[in-house]
Amino acid sequence: MATQQEPITNLKLKLVGEDGNAFSIMARARQLLRRNGRADLIEQFTKECTSGNYDNLLATCARYFDCE
Repeated sequence: MATQQEPITNLKLKLVGEDGNAFSIMARARQLLRRNGRADLIEQFTKECTSGNYDNLLATCARYFDCE
């Protein structure tokens, strides 16, 4: 049984009720990192979320953020 790990950051990324387009999600996530002094993670986050399909993008967001 897999246990959920703590996200890499403590930042909250709202997904519910927002545009679900992959590029829109990535843009909001990258902006959230930049605005909260975590620009050091942007390149790594982008590389990870673009290395697969839409499900990979959502899983990557869950690894980096507390998703709502």
